[in-house]
Amino acid sequence: MRRNADADWDRWPVDDYLRENYRDLHPCDAAVVRHHAAFYRTLPPGSVAASVECGAGPNLYPLMVAAGACRRIDALEPGAAGRAYLRSQLTGPVDPGWEAFYALCRSLDPALPPRLDAALAGVRVVAGDLSTAPEGRYGLASMTFVAESVTESAEEFARLCRDFVHQVRPGGLLVAAFMARMPSYRIGSGPVWPAFPVGTAEVRAAFAPHTGHLRLARVPRDPTLPDYGDDGMVLLRAVRRPRPGPQPSSSR
Repeated sequence: MRRNADADWDRWPVDDYLRENYRDLHPCDAAVVRHHAAFYRTLPPGSVAASVECGAGPNLYPLMVAAGACRRIDALEPGAAGRAYLRSQLTGPVDPGWEAFYALCRSLDPALPPRLDAALAGVRVVAGDLSTAPEGRYGLASMTFVAESVTESAEEFARLCRDFVHQVRPGGLLVAAFMARMPSYRIGSGPVWPAFPVGTAEVRAAFAPHTGHLRLARVPRDPTLPDYGDDGMVLLRAVRRPRPGPQPSSSR
């Protein structure tokens, strides 16, 4: 059984991953964008001082869709390859393929700026992972295809979900997407990467002890994507459960 620490995330195959998944806007990703945009539209523009995208990787659309509500977004990424790609997109011209994603984001949230580079201006790349990040630093945390895609261990999946929840203060906001029922998988012709097949029940069991207002939704499998053995996606919205007893008020 392979765990997160057993995989060499510094060598994540960024080019193959982008080519297989993000050169076009697939229906499943459009569904994730719509789900997340509906969540962010419930927040006043710029109301979140600092948020985090956990395990950001080279996927830019979760950063885009958060930009209307969040003044700063930390892209937390453990792998050198993922960090290098993110920095290239923040300091140089953004890959043209992301423009279709951003056009959808803007059509769903008028708080987003007209230009994609302006939306990404509040992003900073942070080296690290869920287990090393300080607890309770953020008012909002997002995670997209991470906890279920880095380990074959049910126990570690649950711990990673708990660590994700702990990125926000009690009462903080959470939004996430998971690949459903995906076994360990291959990108391009490279090695097999560890994954733990989850469904709605497993995601609910991992988050229910730590959150309130937990809402889950399912997205069916997208036949326009490569067949990774998955069965679609599970989408999540939740709030970190306050600690027992009186809590001091604080802004996001």
